[in-house]
Amino acid sequence: MSTADAYNNHTDPSAAESAKRLLSNSECYRFWKHGYVVLKNFANLSETTELKIAARKELASALDPLEYEADVGYPWAPTSRFASGGSTIRRLRNAFERHESFRKWATSASLVAAVTRLIGESISLTLAHHNCIMTKHPHYGSQTRWHRDLRHWSFSKPSLVIAWLALGDENEQNGGLRVIPGSHRTIISPSQLDDDKFLAESHSQNAELLASARGVSLETGDLLLFHSLLFHAAGTNLSDEVKLSLAFAYFGNSNRPSPGSSSESCFKLS
Repeated sequence: MSTADAYNNHTDPSAAESAKRLLSNSECYRFWKHGYVVLKNFANLSETTELKIAARKELASALDPLEYEADVGYPWAPTSRFASGGSTIRRLRNAFERHESFRKWATSASLVAAVTRLIGESISLTLAHHNCIMTKHPHYGSQTRWHRDLRHWSFSKPSLVIAWLALGDENEQNGGLRVIPGSHRTIISPSQLDDDKFLAESHSQNAELLASARGVSLETGDLLLFHSLLFHAAGTNLSDEVKLSLAFAYFGNSNRPSPGSSSESCFKLS
């Protein structure tokens, strides 16, 4: 039996009712107005402990597929795999297939219900990008410039929801996310982006956007839901501990992936 077959009947009949309790009308409004919303204490201590243990085990085993800090060439990253800190892992890819705990979380009734309520139709989980454990190491964890995650996917509609679960506290000190509220509704010209599709910070038209940026502080178990067109960035980790987050992305079933693209790799949830 495939992983997908094993999870075909995971849904809870009370999922819609659960979503109403977990995601209020005002929270839905904030998501669509600002491009993100934080759901406090969404995962309980038992869930986060199980997920953190699994994440640390996977990080220690360092089994492919992986993304190393040295591979991305971002500010503060090691210059190569052979440089000091060159073996620092940035992302543990393919989390859905890595561990039962990650699959259970990604398909949990409460998470699926909350995202379904935001999107407004039955959903699928994309297995291409943001199907991962994100790590941010002290010393060698790179700085991520302003970008939109949609650049990683190819769909008929530019609208996915990323579910980012904090497995520990996240803040400015340890490289927590920063966002530009409302930027998912902002039309950006190609000239406002650099060759790698990051927001060009020296561009005069971006000054107002950058001035409105704010940090998102999360505590263990908090869930950040954000739109795939929301500009976000992250600094370096100035603490002494590795920061761990679990990230999955979802799309409505009417939102079709481009034929032949990696975005066709997905898991239907309903």
